[in-house]
Amino acid sequence: MRKFTKMQGLGNDYVYMNAIEQPIDENISDLARFVSNRYFGVGSDGLILICKSDVADFRMRMFNADGTEAEMCGNGIRCVGKYVYDKGLTQKTTVSIETLAGIKVLKLNVKNGKVDTVRVDMGEPILAPEKIPVMSVENPVQNLKVKAVDREFVFSCVSMGNPHAITIVEDVNNFDVETYGKVLEVASVFPNKTNVEFVEIVDRNHVKMRVWERGSGETLACGTGASATAVACSLKGLTDRHVFVDLLGGTLEIEWNEKDNHVYMTGKAVTVFEGELV
Repeated sequence: MRKFTKMQGLGNDYVYMNAIEQPIDENISDLARFVSNRYFGVGSDGLILICKSDVADFRMRMFNADGTEAEMCGNGIRCVGKYVYDKGLTQKTTVSIETLAGIKVLKLNVKNGKVDTVRVDMGEPILAPEKIPVMSVENPVQNLKVKAVDREFVFSCVSMGNPHAITIVEDVNNFDVETYGKVLEVASVFPNKTNVEFVEIVDRNHVKMRVWERGSGETLACGTGASATAVACSLKGLTDRHVFVDLLGGTLEIEWNEKDNHVYMTGKAVTVFEGELV
């Protein structure tokens, strides 16, 4: 029997397991593929393990629905904060989480003894093309042209610990994300593949976004993607540094702070249900 908790941040849902109290001794990639299956498993965008850390309060390991391990997930890490507080693993409302994208600091906003929203210090955006990575001589990358299917896209590229390619479209609600996303994800200019954000500008403080996530397909929300989008739009002069990003699953508040150059993301974290794998 292995206990799990299904959680979601703006519909970006993961299966969470406490790997501190119940070590996972099987192939984690296989486990991630199994629990993510929406017909034969639990159903999720992936698997997140909460582990011990030697350098932070906790360590987060995140696996996509296809079993690949990813560096970070903004919506996922908010739920990690809620998990460790609500489960009594910590009493602190400021928590540090070790990830493959570095240590992230979470501020937990508690209501009636439970975490309601979480503000995540996402760190500084990475703009150097070789570190994103993306094959471009432009720094920052703001005009990368990539052909897919029957059209050419112009991308800005940003890493928030994982790679993102952001392009502006006129009507994101009716855009064919699947047709173009699955081709762009694996385009040769992205050595480690990429997450793809399709963005519609509403005004200086408001954008709409849909995302094709590397290894998972289209998801209802992506916290690192919303953060990267805010940076890309600000760099292009399309928005201010404080924006609200509407995703299919809800809205995230993103601030690219001018003083410390860090990106701060605030949004909901929700427990859906708990269960056991047999």
